[in-house]
Parts: sequence; C-alpha cells; structure tokens
Amino acid sequence: MSIGWLVVGAALPDFIDKPLGMAGVTDLFHSLGHSALLLPVLIVVGLVGRQGLALAVGWGSHLLLDGLHVVINGRPSDALFLGWPLVVPPTPPAIPPGEFVWVYLGSPSFYLEVLLWVAVGVLAAWSLRRGASNTPN
Repeated sequence: MSIGWLVVGAALPDFIDKPLGMAGVTDLFHSLGHSALLLPVLIVVGLVGRQGLALAVGWGSHLLLDGLHVVINGRPSDALFLGWPLVVPPTPPAIPPGEFVWVYLGSPSFYLEVLLWVAVGVLAAWSLRRGASNTPN
C-alpha cells in the first residue's frame, strides 16, 4: 500500500472541509469531507487499485478517528457530523483556537493519541531495525 496515498487520504477530509468552513460556505469544519455518506465513493475509489485503496483507507481512518475523538472526550452527539448533511451535530464548543490547545492537552483523547504515536514509533523503529539486521553484509 502506498504510504503517500495513505497520507493524502488521511488529510483529504480536512483539506476539503477546513477551507469551506473558513470561507463561510458551511457552518461546520466537519461537513462534506467528513461525511460517511461518501462511503460508496470510498468503496469505488478503493476498488481502483493499490493507490485507490490507500487513499480510501486513509480517508476512512480519518473519519473513524475523528468520530472516536469526540466520543472519547464525552461528546458522542458531536459524532453526528458523520451523517452530514442529513444530520447536523449540535453546535461545537465555542473555544478560541489558542485556548483549544490547552483544552485538548487535558482531554482523554490527547493521551490516547500520544499512546498511538508512541506505538507507531516503536513499531517503525522495530521494523527498521529488523530490516537492517536482515540485509547481507
């Protein structure tokens, strides 16, 4: 699976929705790109080939983890963004961006995210070390 296409897929929902929200086209920063209603499109993209599969896996994992993030932080109704535009979640907390950083650092999902990144780092280091030990001298 192509790591590059996986990263593009994981970033795509925000590349779509953040500009729409900042421009005032939508009221939410989780709208079109974060809608699970695009699942049929993801399935078709995933069937195109390895690059399409990587893109679909990245996109799908972004949606899953964004939904998990709000549930873990005690706001399960905010996960309704996955049903946009058929379902609109409640108004998100009115926290200024600078203050949001401090709120996020104290949230349960921050610690889960740190744990996941540490696990990815350990796995990557183990994989690199294993690959280096298998190469002939």
